[in-house]
Amino acid sequence: MTNRERALAVLNYGKYDRLPCVAFGYWGETVQKWADQGHITREMADNYCKYGDNGSGDKQIMSQLGFDFNWSNTYGGNTVLMPPFEEKLLEEKPNGQKLIRNSEGLLVMIKPGTTSIPSEVGTSLTDREAWEELYLPRLQYSADRVDEKAVREQVTNWNPDLPKALRLGSYIGIMRNLLGVEHFSYLLADDYDLYVEIADTLCNLCYKVTEKVLSFNLPVDYAHFWEDICFKNGPLVIPSVFEEIIGPHYKKVTDLLHKYGVNIVSVDCDGKIDALLPIWLENGVNTMFPIEVGTWEASIAPWREKYGKELRGVGGMDKRVFAQDKAAIDREIERLKALVALGGYIPCPDHRIAPDAKYELVAYYCEQFQKTFR
Repeated sequence: MTNRERALAVLNYGKYDRLPCVAFGYWGETVQKWADQGHITREMADNYCKYGDNGSGDKQIMSQLGFDFNWSNTYGGNTVLMPPFEEKLLEEKPNGQKLIRNSEGLLVMIKPGTTSIPSEVGTSLTDREAWEELYLPRLQYSADRVDEKAVREQVTNWNPDLPKALRLGSYIGIMRNLLGVEHFSYLLADDYDLYVEIADTLCNLCYKVTEKVLSFNLPVDYAHFWEDICFKNGPLVIPSVFEEIIGPHYKKVTDLLHKYGVNIVSVDCDGKIDALLPIWLENGVNTMFPIEVGTWEASIAPWREKYGKELRGVGGMDKRVFAQDKAAIDREIERLKALVALGGYIPCPDHRIAPDAKYELVAYYCEQFQKTFR
């Protein structure tokens, strides 16, 4: 079987010869550390940092470690600000901190020597006037959002061994990106009508782009949303608001996907997603990724018990064991056995492999995974 056939068989509760061993990339610092230690070449590390997921560096590193492929592999059109804001330095402080307006209009503070997400300190989307002048014109559908020739070439040149995923865009996560978490939260109370208008504009744009790409009748093995709308304690949006405003938009696009024969629809949402799960399922989104183990021990097991086999998953492998020892890897493999037995589930490190990961332990995980799940 090919890895494409294996992945689709797992997610559709079919028969397969073995589980594909997949990952979701690495931090840039991780591959640079491995290059410093001599595990991979500097060229491989630099190529990964330059080209990212599924670039030449990524493919070489994945293969050398023993992974079958990077799960993050999609095609589609442009569903973000067009054109983006020009990144601009607004202020540089004596301590080296830089206040930047980024490509999404968000004001962020970048601190020297840190690798975490920059601190959000403000947004250019301050009110309705800013929305109508700076953002709304950048979020209109136009033919140049979908380059048919480029999309067709990407799919034609796709490795036939890998599943083909249609990128659906973001129906609410991008809204959080544009506003920042604080303003995103307050806007619901300060100007409900504007909140709804922004959400509807983003969702309608994503739908139109998806509709256009589907009209090309290219192969689609599964479709994929990106949201990142939760944190370690739960959603960043009130579930009832999510259900009322965003739910119907999900249903509209998943109904469209079903007409094209696409039955696996996944969502990338970090954090504790439990409160949003039933809303996704009710509206046709049936595969959760990356199932972050984190501090709240997320697992597909209790979700499957509650929602049944309609719920699938990719992720849920506790990447923290990569910083420990072989015994920790063995325990994690043993834990995963019971989850794999549920069906409809492909283990994957629950997010990008962090800089504390030991190269030899990641390679050991791949070796043990390949031996165990066949």
